[in-house]
Amino acid sequence: MTFELHATDPNSKARTGTITTDHGEINTPIFMPVGTIATVKSVHQRELIEEIKADIILGNTYHLYLRPETDVLEKAGGLHKFMNWPKNILTDSGGYQVYSLADNRKITEEGVKFKSHIDGSMHWFTPENVMDTQRKIGADIIMAFDECPPYPCDYKYAKESMHMTHRWLKRCINRFNETKDLYGYKQNLFPIVQGSTYKDLRQESAKFIADQDLPGNAIGGLSVGEPNAEMYETTDLLTDVLPKEKPRYLMGVGTPVDLLENISLGIDMFDCVMPTRNARNGMLFTSKGIINIKNLKWKYDFSELDKDGTTWVDHEYSKAYVRHLFTVNELLAKQICSIHNLGFYLALVRQAANHINEGTFSSWKIKMVDQLKTRL
Repeated sequence: MTFELHATDPNSKARTGTITTDHGEINTPIFMPVGTIATVKSVHQRELIEEIKADIILGNTYHLYLRPETDVLEKAGGLHKFMNWPKNILTDSGGYQVYSLADNRKITEEGVKFKSHIDGSMHWFTPENVMDTQRKIGADIIMAFDECPPYPCDYKYAKESMHMTHRWLKRCINRFNETKDLYGYKQNLFPIVQGSTYKDLRQESAKFIADQDLPGNAIGGLSVGEPNAEMYETTDLLTDVLPKEKPRYLMGVGTPVDLLENISLGIDMFDCVMPTRNARNGMLFTSKGIINIKNLKWKYDFSELDKDGTTWVDHEYSKAYVRHLFTVNELLAKQICSIHNLGFYLALVRQAANHINEGTFSSWKIKMVDQLKTRL
């Protein structure tokens, strides 16, 4: 994997670049649609490529391990072939999902014992077997196994958790280096910075992560309930420590405003379930603000979902039509809205890239943040 920097905004840390893997180029900043269980919910792979124009999607080790199970993926020739996806894939290690199973897991130095949310069966995740599992899944970028501490948590817990994550990272690296790529293309391991919102812990973790000299670096443990100001402050701190010559991935973030604010702080990669999850409930993100398409106010509105002269799709539907689809519980409503929101997120980061390249990002961002916060 290579990463080439192209431009930096003169008034912020925002930058553009290109990540290149064996499955092609990823222009940054980039938003990665979340395909947790070998599918981006409600969206066909063809639409991801032709309409949304996604160069990379995200899968989840925890969910893929449980279903369809890694032996199925291995026999299929890896996740790319299983789901007929020709471009890049990143897999989360499952650490965040284990964090979310607070009542059904036990964390020890060896790893995590947890109950399946599907049938209650018991399973173990260790740094070693998570590397083995991600090898079999076959993502281009795989994440180290970490513990995501809850927010808020006390300093002692955050420190102990961070150091365990560092020890687990060393075990991940050793296992990764002991094993081989399975499907004829190169896999790349990213470590994860932890430390809750404690500045000294975050700086210590970022320095430790950077010293491992892996192809890219991720920031975890944010967007877990902390105020936005704390997220931005932590990101700003960490992008001063993490090496500039490698991509920086902020995990699980976020709203369109969060994307722009964190791009300005030097982040290159994002993922979040928000655009598709909110779409399935009728929330649309547009260049003028946020729409609840189920509201009665849209019943006679035959204007397009988002028409501002920079429409990102080849076709649009009216607000009245999409509201009707939700009213009659038609599945097409979820599909249209999911494609819309993902397309909007990808268009937004591409517009950000254009403004970074032109040196106008900061002034454009201020204007856009005000618009994006508006409830229509």
